[in-house]
Amino acid sequence: MRWTQAFIPTLKETPAEAEILSHKLLLRAGLLRKLAGGLYTFLPIGLRSLRKVERIIREEMDRTGALEVLMPALQPPEIWQQSGRYETASEVLFKVRDRAKKEWLLGPTHEEVITTLAAGEINSYRQLPKNFYQVQTKFRDEIRPRFGLMRAKEFIMKDAYSFDATDEAAMASYSKMYDAYTRIFNRCGLKNFPVEADTGVIGGSHSHEFMVPAETGENEVVYCDACHYAANVEKAISGIPKTAAREIGAVVEKFATPGVITIDALSKAPFSVPANRQIKTLVYVADGKTILILIRGDDQLNETKLMARTGAVAARPATLEECVATLGAKPGSLGAVANVPADVKVFADERLRGANEMTTGANEDGFHLRNVSIERDIKVTEWFDLRTVTTGEPCAKCGKPLKIRRAIEVGHVFKLGTKYSEKLNATFLAEDGQRHPCVMGCYGIGVTRTLQAIIEQCNDKDGIVWPKSVAPYTVCITPLNIAPDGPVMQLAEKIYAELTAAGVDVILDDRDERPGFKFKDSELVGFPLRVGIGEKSLAKGEVELKPRAGELMSVKAEDAVAKVLEWVKAE
Repeated sequence: MRWTQAFIPTLKETPAEAEILSHKLLLRAGLLRKLAGGLYTFLPIGLRSLRKVERIIREEMDRTGALEVLMPALQPPEIWQQSGRYETASEVLFKVRDRAKKEWLLGPTHEEVITTLAAGEINSYRQLPKNFYQVQTKFRDEIRPRFGLMRAKEFIMKDAYSFDATDEAAMASYSKMYDAYTRIFNRCGLKNFPVEADTGVIGGSHSHEFMVPAETGENEVVYCDACHYAANVEKAISGIPKTAAREIGAVVEKFATPGVITIDALSKAPFSVPANRQIKTLVYVADGKTILILIRGDDQLNETKLMARTGAVAARPATLEECVATLGAKPGSLGAVANVPADVKVFADERLRGANEMTTGANEDGFHLRNVSIERDIKVTEWFDLRTVTTGEPCAKCGKPLKIRRAIEVGHVFKLGTKYSEKLNATFLAEDGQRHPCVMGCYGIGVTRTLQAIIEQCNDKDGIVWPKSVAPYTVCITPLNIAPDGPVMQLAEKIYAELTAAGVDVILDDRDERPGFKFKDSELVGFPLRVGIGEKSLAKGEVELKPRAGELMSVKAEDAVAKVLEWVKAE
């Protein structure tokens, strides 16, 4: 490709809409242009890199034996109603109507579609296992699209779905996908690591996210340097000890706390109750039912854990009016010792199990209770791990301090089990002559998000630093004098022709611009190798090779093609 024939509209200034570095570089390097919030047009070189990411994904998926299909983006709501997700995922669903006023959905994912396909086509255990995948456009009704491709309304995903006859076979499929994902992200040039993860609204019993470390990432990852434990903060556990139990003695005593409505206020004089000896009582509404959550005063509730442990599809903090209606008091004076309605379940964090001599609200504004023993004075419905892990807590596996860092999620693997196959009747006739639901797995990669994650991780002060595997062009030839009959341009044309014939993705910068202008554009776009040809160096029989992230090298002009090919093929 010749630069004068290409379309690479680089920008000197950063558009105001761009918030993070990768978003800025996507726009400045001419890879994308915004149409509307969360909607982007891929320009030619952006599309070239995107297609290379897709090619790597397809090669590794094909290597596992997965079969590529292409499912409709437009989906009937009936299958979502059958799975139960029409209601649970309603906030992210785009709903449209045709001329007959019939409703349709623009799919954010395809579990329902692929399971419906399997229900109609898979009848016998002899047809299993099967793994179908696609690279498809998805739609999500993001309330606040941001960060470019990271959180968009329209995006491209690779999703795969495995169908197996047994749980053991499903785990084998899961492991195969896990290994494939490791190869995919490594080949894309990404430093990445898998973490244990919550399954969210998709469901399932086993899940890992593939994370790319980045300060601008929307996820927080808890990890241990010593034993390599890693988990999303929504799933993470630690070895932090339970609340120290003391000898049960004094009976519960109510005392006045006028104006005290926070953990911090109660910890100060004249009351001086440490946060770790307080019980924080939270009122939530989960799937329309009021529940109470008890956690230690110095801990924070993890709402994702709450929903996962209780099985709630939707949960929110109760309003002030709902708190008063349930317990007779406002937040800040709430507790679970007395006056808890019989139909209100009480869920307590494991860290409080066995705790006594605790202080909690009295369900009377301006009053608290001291000398509370959890097991003696509170009727707990169930105990769960509900707290959020914090930096420095001991690792549950090895005891070393845990750390937390931000990261970008680029892939997610789920072991779904039979959640969808049961609801959508994807069953098979087993060897025992009985029909059983297929055991499913689900495996997603955010293709467009992966592209931006590469840029977020691979850059410097001058622009993008593309890994060779996904660069729009691997080599940029930059002649400093474009006179067609001159020796500089003649050599540039010769090198361009020979590299192209050798299968190298190469772009020839034949623009009539200053050398500095050309170099800056080349660095901004991030081509892995630049071949500079100037009159002075050529007079010495040399050309210059400049790796995007390396030192300038002078080589003999006659050896230039061989040296470039050697560099391109090097790992």
